[in-house]
Amino acid sequence: MAQPFPQHENLVGGFAPIQMESDYPDLVVEGEIPKELQGVFYRNGPNPQYSPRGGNYHFFAGDGMIHGFYIKDGQVAYKNRYVQTIKWEKEREAGRALFSAFNPMDSDESVAGMQTDGLANTNVIYHGGKLLALEEAHAPFEIDPMTLESKGSHDFGGKLVGPMTAHPKIDPENGEMIFFGYNADGMISEHMSFHVVDKDGNLVRSETFKAPYASMVHDFMVTREHVIFPIMPLTGSLERAMNGGPVYAWEPEKGVHIGIMPRQGSVNDIRWFRGEPSFMFHPMNAYTEGDIVTCDVCEFEMAPLFPWADGTPGDASKAIPRLTRWTFDMGQNSDDYKTERLDDIACEFPRLDERFTATDYRYGYMAADTNPAFKVGGFNAIGRRDHQTGKLELHDVGEGCATNEPIFVPRSETAEEGEGFLLANIYDANRDASHLLVLDAQNVEGEPLAKAYLNHRIPFGFHGNWAPIAL
Repeated sequence: MAQPFPQHENLVGGFAPIQMESDYPDLVVEGEIPKELQGVFYRNGPNPQYSPRGGNYHFFAGDGMIHGFYIKDGQVAYKNRYVQTIKWEKEREAGRALFSAFNPMDSDESVAGMQTDGLANTNVIYHGGKLLALEEAHAPFEIDPMTLESKGSHDFGGKLVGPMTAHPKIDPENGEMIFFGYNADGMISEHMSFHVVDKDGNLVRSETFKAPYASMVHDFMVTREHVIFPIMPLTGSLERAMNGGPVYAWEPEKGVHIGIMPRQGSVNDIRWFRGEPSFMFHPMNAYTEGDIVTCDVCEFEMAPLFPWADGTPGDASKAIPRLTRWTFDMGQNSDDYKTERLDDIACEFPRLDERFTATDYRYGYMAADTNPAFKVGGFNAIGRRDHQTGKLELHDVGEGCATNEPIFVPRSETAEEGEGFLLANIYDANRDASHLLVLDAQNVEGEPLAKAYLNHRIPFGFHGNWAPIAL
């Protein structure tokens, strides 16, 4: 018999899982959905189907659940489905949690040593005609783009060996999907991989290299000329875990190592830069101009959500992300790089008009925190930063509401940079339910263009993307 979920901070309120899979053919819309929005807004996030083993839970460890907003001619349909991984299926058969995501030693003996296809709970992308649910410790998991039914692990015809990041980059000029994997030859290791998939979904390049140490490398950056690998001191250690310590922990003494590889070169050409301890989950964008490589990232003074190596909890006051610019001079012999704080506001989940991925760009978007008195989630505002003027515009999503990552959708293929719409999933604690928010990306501070209402919440999650597919 299923057990109730514990009162864990990541299992209550806006984090609380939902147990149902649903279909809504026509959501109630306030305002007017722009006629240019024709396609699907997909989101992914952790949604454990059973109470965690021993009451221990980490936000990164829930089963993947895909949410789809299907938009056509001003009408919005919605559906959600679990990603039916091996873990999900085995636990459904047992009627309880069997696996411990961050410490397999704590898994049920009935699944000891079992190889799974992961959680598929972090991102969802549409590329090469396939919808892929992503989670950085395993290969992608294919989903039917129309029904959201699970199709199974996708290893690019047997060519992908090892994991794939949840944050591949799609080159807007040639349609290539560029990605990496960490822990590439085992559960915890300093070995990493680099891959390229062509616009049609064929894996055409794979290389491996050794990072300075084993680290949680959640995301990376790409420019037209370079690939940037951030190795930051949120370290992984199987030995530490076997001795009762945390699998991943903050070890600032290891410092930051940033590897920069020429895209037309190989992993043998990676040049390593060194920096003071810091951490990032997500970059906004990166670009190369002459010898200068510029990366805009949401940087933390120390990694959030993870302890020190001895198990001591981290300092939450230092785990606040702020938009920061890293600048690397490839023409100098020094291994130093420059950092510049671009904004003081706490922000995460940065995005851009992705037609400008890997190139110089003007506008960036993010979820931001303005510290409201009534706070129900991490972020209460959506921001647009103009890198040309330095101006930051904010849209407060409302009292008792919290936003996830905003997604930019261009008004048309030929629209100017930033001319389009921002889509975000908003949790409203006043209703304990969610709605789709549509903003004019050129007037973020203005009133919403539209809201499409659900009668249930979409639990706080991670990432999503827009697919302009015909419905």
